[in-house]
Amino acid sequence: MKPVAPAEFVAAPARLPLVTRRRVLHGVGGIAFAGLATVGYGAGAEAQSLMVTRYRPAPRNWPARLRLTVAVISDLHAGGPNMGVAHVRRAVDTANALSPDLMLLLGDFFATHRFITEHVPHPVWAAELARLKAPLGVYAVFGNHDWWHNIAATRAALAGVGLPALENRAVRLAKDGQPFWLAGLGDQLAHKLGPGWYQGEDDLPGTLAQIGDDAPVILMAHEPDIFVDVPDRVALTLSGHTHGGQIRVPFVWQRLVPSRYGARFAYGHVVENDRHLIVSGGLGTSGVPVRLGVPPEIVHITLGGT
Repeated sequence: MKPVAPAEFVAAPARLPLVTRRRVLHGVGGIAFAGLATVGYGAGAEAQSLMVTRYRPAPRNWPARLRLTVAVISDLHAGGPNMGVAHVRRAVDTANALSPDLMLLLGDFFATHRFITEHVPHPVWAAELARLKAPLGVYAVFGNHDWWHNIAATRAALAGVGLPALENRAVRLAKDGQPFWLAGLGDQLAHKLGPGWYQGEDDLPGTLAQIGDDAPVILMAHEPDIFVDVPDRVALTLSGHTHGGQIRVPFVWQRLVPSRYGARFAYGHVVENDRHLIVSGGLGTSGVPVRLGVPPEIVHITLGGT
């Protein structure tokens, strides 16, 4: 995979330095911990809230007769103050209550910011995720923080509880006798090469080459930037990573979106040239444990049906 410009950097006007979400969030975090009320709310009530966001996309290459429900958990970032064990447990219980056909985990499983108040060991968050139930299974991909901070432990944690991770792999599943493919992409920012440059583990052509028939395809990719290269053979791409910007402050939040494309793939349901992408705002936090205007969410998707 060729080196890519950072998803941790946002394109800035010419001659201006690129601004990282981490740097801006650390600044906001300092204000938050100094006691500003609005940021205090973001570090407390909003960061610890939980909502279910529902989508009914209608990709043209998803058959109407194939009704499939999918629950998506992204960017767990397990660790206090806002995603301690109790909050992880609540997220798992909420996802199970949706009774989806399929559960998908989009990476970044543990907290790495410097304000952690409750460390959640890898076996603990993995054991909570192992309680997820769906008749067609629970599948995962890895995120950039998993790679940067301990990919071996993350792999071991998921494997230890029997949760399969798809890295440049596609599996054929079926609902009511109707087949579809689930593909998982390796992380696009796995290896730091230097300031602002990363080498990915992603292999989109090799992953899609494993698809052996014309059944519809769902693609899991932690970072949404790959969407510009996803062919219309894929019915739906699912991503996280951006946290929706995490802090939606007017005139500022777009700089907090960790994408080479700015706010283009920041959040929600994106349709370009009849290709569909859904970006989850995720559950946890990165940089500082603060969320404003982007509450933690579990995504629930219904494809097909009436």
